Amino acid sequence: MQDFAETVALEALAWLVGDEELLPVFLGATGASAGDLRDRASEPEFLASVLDFLLLDDAWVLRFCAACGRPGEAVMAARAGLPGGADPHWT
Repeated sequence: MQDFAETVALEALAWLVGDEELLPVFLGATGASAGDLRDRASEPEFLASVLDFLLLDDAWVLRFCAACGRPGEAVMAARAGLPGGADPHWT
């Protein structure tokens, strides 16, 4: 499950880097720098933050999934396989 989760998260990161409009929003929201994108891409916690960001907007999830040929539920399934993903959400 973690291999799948990390693969989807890396795909999401690559997709995000290629989106000129959304990348600055991600960087601003997370406080990450362009260097962090390279340096932390192998850290499961950082990859979880990429998926958390993507999950903020259904339209972003659907755009990513369409671009990468993933089913719509892939992002949520991948998030569950990364640190903090199994935690219950009470909202």
